[in-house]
Amino acid sequence: MRPGLERTRVLLDLMANPQDTYPIIHITGSNGKTSTSRIAASAISAHGLAVGSFTSPHLERVEERLGVNGHHATAREFAEAVADVAPFADLLEQRTGERPTYFELTAVMAFAWFAERTVDVGVVEVGLGGRLDSTNVADGEVAVLTGVSKEHVRVLGSTLREIAVEKLAIAKPDSVLVTGPLPPEAEKEAERRVAELGIHRWKYGEDYRLRDAALALGGWMVDIDGIYETYEDVFLPLHGRYQTRNLAVAVAAVETLFGRALDPEALREGVAAATSPGRLEVIGRRPLTIVDGSHNEEGFGVLAASLDEEFPLLEWTVILGALGDKDLEGMIGHLRGKVRRLIATAPVSDRAISADKVADVARAALGPDVEVRQVAGVGAAVREGIATTGEDGAVIATGSLYVAGEARPVMSSLAKQSTGAAKL
Repeated sequence: MRPGLERTRVLLDLMANPQDTYPIIHITGSNGKTSTSRIAASAISAHGLAVGSFTSPHLERVEERLGVNGHHATAREFAEAVADVAPFADLLEQRTGERPTYFELTAVMAFAWFAERTVDVGVVEVGLGGRLDSTNVADGEVAVLTGVSKEHVRVLGSTLREIAVEKLAIAKPDSVLVTGPLPPEAEKEAERRVAELGIHRWKYGEDYRLRDAALALGGWMVDIDGIYETYEDVFLPLHGRYQTRNLAVAVAAVETLFGRALDPEALREGVAAATSPGRLEVIGRRPLTIVDGSHNEEGFGVLAASLDEEFPLLEWTVILGALGDKDLEGMIGHLRGKVRRLIATAPVSDRAISADKVADVARAALGPDVEVRQVAGVGAAVREGIATTGEDGAVIATGSLYVAGEARPVMSSLAKQSTGAAKL
């Protein structure tokens, strides 16, 4: 299937371009875009607006990709959305001889679903890159780049500059660009894109910033210097210091959309209600079980720092699986000194790295003092990891959102069983 936006454009033209009926915050980035999207959507909803959110990939159910005011589509609603788009997909095939891809179809479904529900705002997350991503048919009033690191190098390019170019393509002539912290190569491209389009940019560290973040029970207490206002004592119920930066970016994005300061109490309410499943998400307590979708070297560096800061002195059993096109050695290297046992596995994906290869790389990267074994299937790996870890230990499933998605229901079930047994 040839890459490009033409199929999506034709499909949306046939449907009278529903994506043009509401303003959009369009979010891309190598890491943090889903959390930023969810925080922004929750903050907007708390201000009394109807907000649609499109995120990808899903963790457990495809319906998670479509949401309004924090509630994802039901199975019935999702099926109805598919049925609504299907006749237009047939027309597309008649006109072009091509069917829409899976992601093209879900993106179009989201745009149409939001219009049908007359949302006030759409928060739309890029699937991959930006320039050729199906969501880029929309001209977002606010374009957000959370950050740039090496990822999907076969598709996006092997350098940070090339990756930044792909992502910055979501900035359009009538949009305002909001950027998180960027490496120098990406910073140059952001400046070039802004000059090329003649648009305004709000830059992290200059126009807005994270002022302070302190660990609190179940999350962080955060102070933010926004674009228009300073917001203090904002409780963010997510683990990982990196989420406080995502919060700052989300606040700047919503301020940009509104063109003014946010209501502080509404912001606190919205942020306190924010969730980000599969991102350093605590599932059970005895043993401590966590799922995390970190999937590149930068993400693993942040993950390792988060474990040290929020869960110190623990020796981890790591359930690890990953997709191809990843710097597996670089990812695993960040776990040195933190891992007692690593169980290599593979998620259900034709792009998954084999458990054998994951195990081989782990043995080389972690050395002889770390026990490395391999187990077929993420669910089985999770069960073995928990069974061989004492109640005072810790288990984390990571390496891919696919791993997190497969591990999450198994961990949840085992955590409920453990809680039930403790009550007897």
